[in-house]
Amino acid sequence: MYGLLFDSWDENRIRKSNKSNFVSKNRKLKMKSFSLKNVTSYILLVVMVALSGCSENKTETQDIRLITLDPGHFHAGLIQKSMFEGVNDSVYVYAPDGKEVRAHLSLVDKYNTRPENPTSWKETVYLGEDYFSKMLEDKKGNVVVLAGNNQNKSDYIQKSVSAGLNVLADKPMAINVIGFKQLEKSFALAKENNVMLYDIMTERYNIINVIQKELMSMDDVFGDLEKGTTAKPAIVKESVHHFYKQVSGSPLIRPLWYYDIAQEGDGLVDVTTHMVDIIQWTCFPDVALNYKNDIKVLNAKRWTTPITLAQYKSSTNADAFPDYLLKDVKAGLLEVYANGEMNYTLKDVHAKVSVTWNFEAPKGGGDTHYSLTRGTKANLIVKQGKAESYKPALFIEAVSKDTDYEKNLKENFAKLAETYPGVQLKKQSNGWQIVIPESYNQGHESQFADVTNKFLKYLKSGNMPSWEVPNMLAKYYTTTKALEVALK
Repeated sequence: MYGLLFDSWDENRIRKSNKSNFVSKNRKLKMKSFSLKNVTSYILLVVMVALSGCSENKTETQDIRLITLDPGHFHAGLIQKSMFEGVNDSVYVYAPDGKEVRAHLSLVDKYNTRPENPTSWKETVYLGEDYFSKMLEDKKGNVVVLAGNNQNKSDYIQKSVSAGLNVLADKPMAINVIGFKQLEKSFALAKENNVMLYDIMTERYNIINVIQKELMSMDDVFGDLEKGTTAKPAIVKESVHHFYKQVSGSPLIRPLWYYDIAQEGDGLVDVTTHMVDIIQWTCFPDVALNYKNDIKVLNAKRWTTPITLAQYKSSTNADAFPDYLLKDVKAGLLEVYANGEMNYTLKDVHAKVSVTWNFEAPKGGGDTHYSLTRGTKANLIVKQGKAESYKPALFIEAVSKDTDYEKNLKENFAKLAETYPGVQLKKQSNGWQIVIPESYNQGHESQFADVTNKFLKYLKSGNMPSWEVPNMLAKYYTTTKALEVALK
């Protein structure tokens, strides 16, 4: 039986299947009124589509077609905040019916209808409990976008690449050791089926990280990366995040399961993915890492963030904790294992990574980051506290006794400024601050377009750098192994 295809999402025009997958039994829709003439014309159009057996794919000229699978996280919507050359504007959404998919579609619609530079995505939506098998059966597109509940993500990835579909996945792609082993198999299957599997590492496009990477490549500025010790790591990365925040100008409503580590993932395997990735990307650029030989997790720990029912309600719109969270409720507080710390070595370099989740940021604040990278000639430090007005700032702290250090720094920095016009050095009592024009700070949301464009470049060329896949494996080995150590 044919389903109806529509150019854009509209609750009043959801296509139906013989399994009643597109409209849940309990949904109450506000139907638009049509004149008899409109209804007759509409029916004729439907019949013509059904008889022709036509599909939107047959008339499309673009090679890349997106499939959004079970979009439970707003990152799925951020992928569609921009349009991309070579990507068809028709997107196929497969999901169970509920608030999550509707929030996703509303976000895409917000981008489509914004006054400045609106997008023009056309969402064709399939709703039903068999959404995943239906997606694999239909294969309406060739790139699966994954951003949502992480419990089934490893399975989604493996079955998608097995079906010959490329996958662009939000982090984390694995939330435990079992998931990591499955991910390893998925990369092998992707290679076998000549498709690509890639994760969304937005922090590589943060100008602070880009400039830091450039500075670390300058021998006269940074020197060599120190080895460090467990007590005094060569690399320290600390991140503070918040459950309640604003996205695209509106309060972010979290899915109910977001507070369940079995579905979202423990703090040690979630945001830490970004920090481990940046350590690899900045400290060992273009080097293919071997997780079996290059990484040793020395110790790790985890702890909880207490959430009141009132806080849970304000961030999810739920009146009560769901049954699957009751095991984590102690004395009326939901104890979420969102926080963690790990110490490990990467090619014998000692690194420390920690993440803390609070419910809400202080007034005027937001997510914050602290980073320290020790070189033989200088330390590179990123601060984002109250003193920096909660905006990230990069500092150089000289440790070299070389009297020509400042001269060498300025000469090297002049070359950097040619690549990044407007970037300046500001002398301070204990070093220098890198002053970066606000125009370079496009924000976290815009970085999703950067990642997507990079992935599309790889996809169109048919290959990606040789270090990408082994380093994704190294990253997820580090995080999942840290969780395994912490649980022991």
